[in-house]
Amino acid sequence: MEPSTLDKALEQLDQAAAAVRNAVEHVPAVADAAGGTAHALSGGAIDPFVFRFAIFILAIFVGYYVVWSVTPALHTPLMAVTNAISSVIVVGALLAVGISVSGAATGFGFVALMLAAVNIFGGFLVTQRMLAMYKKKEK
Repeated sequence: MEPSTLDKALEQLDQAAAAVRNAVEHVPAVADAAGGTAHALSGGAIDPFVFRFAIFILAIFVGYYVVWSVTPALHTPLMAVTNAISSVIVVGALLAVGISVSGAATGFGFVALMLAAVNIFGGFLVTQRMLAMYKKKEK
C-alpha cells in the first residue's frame, strides 16, 4: 500500500524539523565566534553586540522567506510544531513566576505563561482541525 499524501507531508515535516533543530543548536556558538572575530579583526571598532544584532535581523529575513516557501500542505503542521517551541517560554515564565525578584517579574512571567499556553494549545487545536479535514467522512 502506497503512503498517503498526508503521510509523505508529515515525513517531510519531521525531516525539516530535525534540520531546523540541528541548525538552531549551532547558532549561539557561531554568533559568538563571528562577533568575537569581527571585534578582533576591526581592532575593537565593531562591537560584538552590533554584530549579533545584525545576525538577528538577518535571521528574521531568512525565517520569513523559509516560512513563505513552505508548501500549503505543510504550512499548518509546521506552524503547529513551531508553536510547541513555546514550551521553552513556559519554562522561563515559570522561573520568572517562581523566583520572585520583584512584583513586575512575577507579573510579566504570568503574562508570558498565559500567552505561551494559548500559543501551544492553539497550535495543537489547529493541527487537529487540519488533520480532521483529511479523514474520510462517515456516512
